[in-house]
Amino acid sequence: MFSHLFPKFEKGRILKTAMLENLRDFPREALDIAYQDYADGIITGATIRVERDTLTIAPGILKHQDRLYLLNHPVEVAYRATGREMAVKVRFGEGKQDSDWVSHPSEIVLTEPGESGSPELELCRFKLKEGARLRQDYQNFRDLATEYNTVNLLHVRFAADGESTVSPVILRMFGEEMMRRGGGGEAQDFSFAMMCLNEGAIRRNVILHYIANRLGTAYKDYSNIEIHKYLSRILDNTRGGGQRLGMSAGGSLRMIVD
Repeated sequence: MFSHLFPKFEKGRILKTAMLENLRDFPREALDIAYQDYADGIITGATIRVERDTLTIAPGILKHQDRLYLLNHPVEVAYRATGREMAVKVRFGEGKQDSDWVSHPSEIVLTEPGESGSPELELCRFKLKEGARLRQDYQNFRDLATEYNTVNLLHVRFAADGESTVSPVILRMFGEEMMRRGGGGEAQDFSFAMMCLNEGAIRRNVILHYIANRLGTAYKDYSNIEIHKYLSRILDNTRGGGQRLGMSAGGSLRMIVD
């Protein structure tokens, strides 16, 4: 499971091999400094792979309450069809220490979405019908929000500078679809699509500024679900030149109503 573990060096204590191996295998200070300004969320990895009756969580690094948690081996979580929305989460436990270690454990759980009373970080969610197959082979950008039988990543928080952001998987799909639709003819669409394809996690305010400018609306702090909705709208209205959606082809104003 994900863990936060480092040795305690104190006068009079016996220096153990495992304590030195911990320092060798995890250059903690460098990572702490590199991500000190990042919000909580997934830093890298922790991707989901769907098997017949299990979900495999890949190795990765998370940030939670200014601590980095490392998963260095794949973990399998069994699932079954219930018809209810279920979420795979990392549930963080309370810190503890003994004479050698200070540790902050966690566990990976499959449970219903919502507050549990314990600090958690969602990795994905899904709603699987009886007799159906869980899938993650998204057909297009809108398919990311399909309600049933599809791995949903829209609620996942990725760590980024200042505040958490949406999954790079979502943004890469947006960039790929934008380029396929010919949206690269518009400078702002081309620039943002290239960022989505070439970079990892993109800062949330960059995404929000793009949406506001592209739709011709005021800047607003949208949720992950709303970000996906408005990016879908931008794709739906892309016509080669990628004109601003707040303007008609003749330049007259038109209003967008949710």
